[in-house]
Amino acid sequence: MAGGIYKALLWVIAAMALTMAEEACAQLVPCYFVFGDSVFDNGNNNDLNTTVKVNYSPYGIDFAGGPTGRFSNGRNMPDFIAELMGFSDYIPPFAGASPEQAHTGINYASGAAGILEETSYHMGDRISFEKQIKNHRKMIMTANVPLKKLEKCLYTINIGSNDYLNNYFMQGDKYNSSRTFTYDQYAEFLIRRYRSYLELLYVQGARKVALFGVSKLGCTPRMIASHGGGVGCAAEVNKAVEPFNKNLKALVSEFSTNFSDAKLTYVDIFTSQTPLAYAALGFTETEKSCCSVESEEELCAVNKAVCKYRRRYVYWDKVHSTEAANMFVANSAFAGVTAFPYSLALLAIL
Repeated sequence: MAGGIYKALLWVIAAMALTMAEEACAQLVPCYFVFGDSVFDNGNNNDLNTTVKVNYSPYGIDFAGGPTGRFSNGRNMPDFIAELMGFSDYIPPFAGASPEQAHTGINYASGAAGILEETSYHMGDRISFEKQIKNHRKMIMTANVPLKKLEKCLYTINIGSNDYLNNYFMQGDKYNSSRTFTYDQYAEFLIRRYRSYLELLYVQGARKVALFGVSKLGCTPRMIASHGGGVGCAAEVNKAVEPFNKNLKALVSEFSTNFSDAKLTYVDIFTSQTPLAYAALGFTETEKSCCSVESEEELCAVNKAVCKYRRRYVYWDKVHSTEAANMFVANSAFAGVTAFPYSLALLAIL
């Protein structure tokens, strides 16, 4: 009975998001800027010297443009958000973008990027959060985008996962963060850095900002295998992430108080990742990757087989979500079910 009610509610949410977007018709914000890691990346790693790039098949198998560098079988979260915001096209990646595109939006996200500069260094080149902000500053200054316009734009940030996956919980001696910090100390350390970068964006005109929390990393196929004994979610990994999300949500309130003209909202992915929610949404495989992944790897093997019913899978590879999962995260945030204190729809028009 409860599952049926929950399923009905979630379908109402999805319908609500789409209806709100359709009724708006016009573009809700003049421009949209994207920052983050592989969850948001749409091609910025393609030409970098890194192992973290996915411009090959089967990535993009369900995307009209084929393999573009998106870490999914189809659209990622910013793609859905751009659609919901009324944009006629997806936000282009920073790689190859012209300064003029800063007038409508640019995606700066980079696979393996972290809040900390050293995060993921062992995987090769990546564009850290700090470098993404520097790239943004260069683009808007070169294009001479008016500050008044930038203050009306939407900014979404998804960063922090790699500071756990490719730093704190990395096995071996590549990083010493887990030996230096407790879970709470590490979260506080990351949030202090996050705050300073957020202040830089504010100076550059960011006023409408959505901060996406870290998901249940312990439930990714990668962490189930390495830290969960191969069976069920790695509880300790999820426990480590919780104080980061708690502090990030508090940062939203703190920042809005200190900068009264800023409108920030927190998108809670972690709490919504429950067996009941997955079942209600039609996901039947929540712990395995849809694509074929070689032993000791986390990304899809080149041109290898993928699952037939991709709509039923939460994870595309061992870390990244499917288009179906991305769609519901975006819709829920837009409709305000997982976003606090503002839905993305409301944030856009404030």
